[in-house]
Amino acid sequence: MKILYCIYQLFVALPITILMTIWTALTVGVGCTIGNGHYWGYYPGRWWARVITHAFLLPVKVEGREHLEPNQSYVFVANHQGAFDIFLIYGYLGRNFKWMMKHQINKIPFVGYACRKSHQIMVDKRGVGKVRRTYESARHILETGNCSVVVFPEGARSFTGHMGVFKKGAFALADELQLPVVPLTINGSFNVMPRMKDWHFATWHPLSLTIHQPVYPVGHGLANVQATMNQAYDSVMSALVPEYQGYVENPDQ
Repeated sequence: MKILYCIYQLFVALPITILMTIWTALTVGVGCTIGNGHYWGYYPGRWWARVITHAFLLPVKVEGREHLEPNQSYVFVANHQGAFDIFLIYGYLGRNFKWMMKHQINKIPFVGYACRKSHQIMVDKRGVGKVRRTYESARHILETGNCSVVVFPEGARSFTGHMGVFKKGAFALADELQLPVVPLTINGSFNVMPRMKDWHFATWHPLSLTIHQPVYPVGHGLANVQATMNQAYDSVMSALVPEYQGYVENPDQ
């Protein structure tokens, strides 16, 4: 079956992924140029993610959408297991949002173009000024519309499937704007394609996304940031499958 699945990926899933990526990038670029970037900056990416997930024949289970209120902006924080985290969240979270992503994404053909045109938030740590501009962009998005932000607070994909530590940036942003933080738990992405096997064949495995109850601010300042981060971390950890329970140091953090 593994051999058949690899053959299927080579002749079906991979061509679909390439064609959908090019189509989505061009659609996002044209749509955002014409107008209504709120729509064109999100929905083509959502379709792109869903088509690719289906192309790889990966079943997806989502729990907890009932925890989200309509017309409420959130700071979503998720564990970062692998490349398919992007498809899972983009395709199945069901909320209009912007990514906070590494600036190196700009270099990926078509994907970088679409991210720039749709005003995704590029995290650039090469200097204090660049970091400040990153959070100013996130603040502007959260303050000026029915849009949320998705962050991987570990800052890097796991080497083991286990969680590393959370960094405070996303929680400080939520604290400053007094917005709720929503923890997300991803399962299965590490099994499908861990970072050690980028550009290799995917392994068939179900994917799941658990949307936890929002963590609302109970104050303002460092104590609230720390409390929110701890609660979000515990929530994400609680829904991981037993195989990946527990902290493991990530040397890339």
